[in-house]
Amino acid sequence: MRKILLATAFSAFALPAAAQDCGDVSLAEMNWASASIITKITEFLMTQGYGCNVTVVPSATTTAITSLAENNEPDVVPELWINSAPLYQKLEAEGKVRKAADVFSDGGTENWFVPDYLVAEHPELATIEGILANPALVGGKFHNCPDGWGCRIANDNLIKAFDFAGHGMEVFNHGSGETLAAAMASAYEAREPFFGYEYGPSAVLGRYNMVAVDMGPHDPEIHACNQTVDCATPGKSAYPAAPVLTVVTSDFAERNPEVFELVSNISFTSAEMSTLLAWQTDNGASAEEAAVHFLTQNKDTWMNWVNEAAAAKLGAIFK
Repeated sequence: MRKILLATAFSAFALPAAAQDCGDVSLAEMNWASASIITKITEFLMTQGYGCNVTVVPSATTTAITSLAENNEPDVVPELWINSAPLYQKLEAEGKVRKAADVFSDGGTENWFVPDYLVAEHPELATIEGILANPALVGGKFHNCPDGWGCRIANDNLIKAFDFAGHGMEVFNHGSGETLAAAMASAYEAREPFFGYEYGPSAVLGRYNMVAVDMGPHDPEIHACNQTVDCATPGKSAYPAAPVLTVVTSDFAERNPEVFELVSNISFTSAEMSTLLAWQTDNGASAEEAAVHFLTQNKDTWMNWVNEAAAAKLGAIFK
C-alpha cells in the first residue's frame, strides 16, 4: 500500500509547472539505481520549482560523454564517474562542459570490508595486516569482484602484493555483483565471518554496518599499475575515492544560471545514498518512489538546494 501511495504522490506532484524562463532541459538518466534516483529528484525540483520542461534521456557513462562531445547534449548529466570517462577532462579543458557538483561529496568508494561485529571482538581485523595474520577470523576467504569489473584487475594485483596465498587466504571470485552483495548480506545476518570487496554507494552498505579495512596509504603510481592486467610490479595501495560529478554543458550554464545553481547544490554523501538505496531495495520501490521518499523525509536538506521562489512553490506541495 505504501508503494502505491508513493507512486501516486509522485505522479500527482509531477504536474506541469507554470512556464518560466527555464525552458527546455535535457536531463540524462544513467542505467543504475542511484543515478536514476538522483535524476528523478532533479527532474522534480526543476519542473515543480523552476518551471522547466524536462526531457529525461536514458543514458550510460560512455553514451553520455560521447553525446556531450558530439552533440553538446544532454544539458545535465548527473552521476558521471569521470574515472570511467577520460574524455571528460578533454571536454572540460576545451570549455564545452562544466562541473556543477560533486554529486557524492565524499566520492564514490571502493574498499575491502569486514563486519563491525568482527572488529568489535577482534580490533586487529580493522587493518589488512591484522586480517592476514589471522585469516581464520574472517573465514579464511576473500570475496573478490566478478570478472569484467575494473576492480577485479586491481584486486588481483593487490592479492599478489599482499601475498594472500602465503598467508593462507583463499580467493573466491564471484560471478556477479548480485552474488557478491548476497554473500555479504548472508554473512552479516548470520553474524558469520566475511572479508571482501564492495563499492559505494550501494544498498548492501546502506543496510549493514561494515568496516572499511585499512589497506595503508593510497599511492597513485602503484594504483595506476595495479589497474592494468600486465602490471609488472603489483604493489600495496588503498583505493582512492572516485570523483562522481554532475556535469552540464557550458551553453546550459550560461543560458540558465538559476538552474545551474540548483544542480550545483544537489549532493549526497555516499552513506546517505547507500541508506536510500537500502530503503528502495527493502521496499521493492521504483526510482520515482525512492525520490518521493527522499523528498518527503529530507525537506530541510533539499530546501537549501533551491532558490526562494522555488522554495515557495515546493513548500506548497510538501506541507
